[in-house]
Amino acid sequence: MLHTLLSRVTRGNGFYIGDIFHAAARRDATTQITLDRPPQYAPDRGTHFTVGQLADQIDELAARLWAVGVRPTERVALYKSDDFDIALLACAAARIGAVPALLSPALDGAVAHELLVRLEKPWLLTDGDTLAGKLRGVPLADDVRQVLLSAGTAPPDLVAETADRTVEPIALAEYADAPVPEPVFLHPRQPSLITHSSGTTGIPKLAVHCPEAGWHRLVPQRVVSWPIRGKETAALCMTFVHSRFYQGLAMFLSHGNPMVIAVDPHPDKIGPLFVRTRPGYIETHPNTYIDWEELDHAPGAPLSSVRVFGATFDAMHPRTIQRMLAASRHRRPVFVQFYGQSEIGPMAGRWYTRRTAHKADGRCVGLPLPGFVSLRVVDDSGRRLGPGRSGHLEVRSRTRILTYLGEDERFRSELRDGWWRVGDTGYLDRRGLLHLMDREVDRIDAVDSSLAVEDLLMGRLEELREVVIVADPRGEPVPVVATRGEAPLDESRWRRATVDLPPMSAFRQLRFDDLPRTSTRKIQRSELARRLWEEHPPPGGMRAVPDTTKGA
Repeated sequence: MLHTLLSRVTRGNGFYIGDIFHAAARRDATTQITLDRPPQYAPDRGTHFTVGQLADQIDELAARLWAVGVRPTERVALYKSDDFDIALLACAAARIGAVPALLSPALDGAVAHELLVRLEKPWLLTDGDTLAGKLRGVPLADDVRQVLLSAGTAPPDLVAETADRTVEPIALAEYADAPVPEPVFLHPRQPSLITHSSGTTGIPKLAVHCPEAGWHRLVPQRVVSWPIRGKETAALCMTFVHSRFYQGLAMFLSHGNPMVIAVDPHPDKIGPLFVRTRPGYIETHPNTYIDWEELDHAPGAPLSSVRVFGATFDAMHPRTIQRMLAASRHRRPVFVQFYGQSEIGPMAGRWYTRRTAHKADGRCVGLPLPGFVSLRVVDDSGRRLGPGRSGHLEVRSRTRILTYLGEDERFRSELRDGWWRVGDTGYLDRRGLLHLMDREVDRIDAVDSSLAVEDLLMGRLEELREVVIVADPRGEPVPVVATRGEAPLDESRWRRATVDLPPMSAFRQLRFDDLPRTSTRKIQRSELARRLWEEHPPPGGMRAVPDTTKGA
């Protein structure tokens, strides 16, 4: 009944990233936004802006794109150096009805090229550094319509050629005085944004979003954020190529909250920024929160002003939740956690206080969002399982993407009578709370839940900065660890911490920066396993590590 009512009330609404800043400016153009570094395309403009000023900059960039020849429904691939101007350029492309396709700066050139091919000759919007670096040697002329430069210059020896044409990069700065075109709003069910999955298990998938699904994702998040509307400075430090960033922008700009937007998550940089700006809400990737644990006693108490901590993407380690809440000087700080996926958006959520954080179960990600998401647990044959029984998670919602670009058959293979196979395993308890076990592709027979074991180890060994359990080629669990300061992990402490855990092989210690990661800082487990066994084959010989590609 609730699903039907919401469907009738919300039909025809859309979430348009090209209108985020303009809609906020219509309400109050003076709302302040602070950046940690100037936009790359206009470094002379500084780091302090009003919403109205950023809306004007988006108009300026949209005018340049229109003058170059970009038109509604055409795809514009953004693959450039990591900077907030990724968001400004994406909003500008969307403002004129084009479809921005956001490719992470963390992707190497070969993977980015494969995605460009899948985008079927898009406009490529990049910068001089990326052309001279990751894209050097990539055959762009065959696979893009035109190369557009947001900043910098193309290397003098870089001219992309094919048998029948030459592609010379065009600098958007040459069109600085172009007239501003009228905004274009696509149909609510029309493709309007393309992002990619995290690529934890292979080449990322290109997720095609539409305005209607984006709007349904945003509504419950606006409801949750209502208590801090306009009251707190909201700080976001997350990848600019994930749809969640634009939802976060819209959520707080619609409430009139001042904002802080950071590119660099390093504690040495983010700490002083938070001391200067004193945010009341912060949100970043779960793995970035682990690094921010050291801010609990940093000079100036950078987390002391935080009233609400927000996290999406993945489940959080309980230790990290406890450290964040302890660092706040508010009387009743809250840690809000959403569990979500690129294809669906937020699916379940819960919150913790200081009184409940010590009992936090890292595997419990909360209640499925009522009215927006229906969730069930099924066995291998698709039969629904009762409370407490672990199986495959499936979701029915209006927040689902349209398809995987160029892989529609693959997308539809995960649908069963309108239910989307999430790719995670877990169970619902008798209270309806969702508990995650593992990714389907990461299951290890000898361990009920690798993620649960990792939570326990992070709680027992504070020196751990990361722990990941992967399977060796014989299917045996192998813990891979990284420590704070890269100090050697004490083997006696490890033995005491694992005495009551399932038997595992001896741990492998790597440098933190050598762990392969996605744009949202997830560990690429299959890639990590592949590297380990290529460099250090286990006794008894090697067999191929499975090349799995399910998961986001």
